Amino acid sequence: MNDFFTKALEAHPDKESLLEALFMLDRSPYGAETRLKYYTAKFKSVGQNVRIGAGVKIVGAEYISLGDNVTISDGCTLIARGEGGIELGSGVRLQERVYLDTERPNGYIKVGQRVYIGTGTTLFGHVGLEIGDDCLLAQNITITPYSHRFEDKNAIIYSQGGNTRKVTIGRDCYLGMSVCVLYSADIGEGSVIGSASVVVKPIPPYSVAVGNPAKVIRKRGEEKK
Repeated sequence: MNDFFTKALEAHPDKESLLEALFMLDRSPYGAETRLKYYTAKFKSVGQNVRIGAGVKIVGAEYISLGDNVTISDGCTLIARGEGGIELGSGVRLQERVYLDTERPNGYIKVGQRVYIGTGTTLFGHVGLEIGDDCLLAQNITITPYSHRFEDKNAIIYSQGGNTRKVTIGRDCYLGMSVCVLYSADIGEGSVIGSASVVVKPIPPYSVAVGNPAKVIRKRGEEKK
């Protein structure tokens, strides 16, 4: 039985695809080095000291740009469906199971420098999502620049289309755990959004907002009431 898998490999009809799958899941330093070499030839551009974790799924690598010191942790998914693409600035850290999807060929996701994106966060870029430098996004956040229309009760909901627009998160923002940002909302520079808040309207710069729907309760720098 000791040579079972060796014999299975020898008998496999597509050894290259099997080896690719094995290296994509390999958690060793050698596996990480091999993945980086593989994707460096495929990305639109890639900086220095980039790390790509095990079990990462990348679709449309030719539309993805990575700056220096980018970390894509285990189990992340990046899907760039066209020229709009995905751009991760230098120092960006994607924690485990982050999901980025441009959704459309002209959709895009642009993440500034030194941005932290927490475990399980899901970001879509239907007609554009821009996140400024030095932002902190906690775990399980969802940002979706699209909302389905549903007013016609005689039509299937998904057939009715939806509303979409570019969503912008300003620099140095902090979004707490499980925040949801909808297509109708931008978040101004330096703002803080409390955990589990649902942002449906624009938030002015340097605001602290909480709740569902999120409401501004004070400005940063003001004393708490």
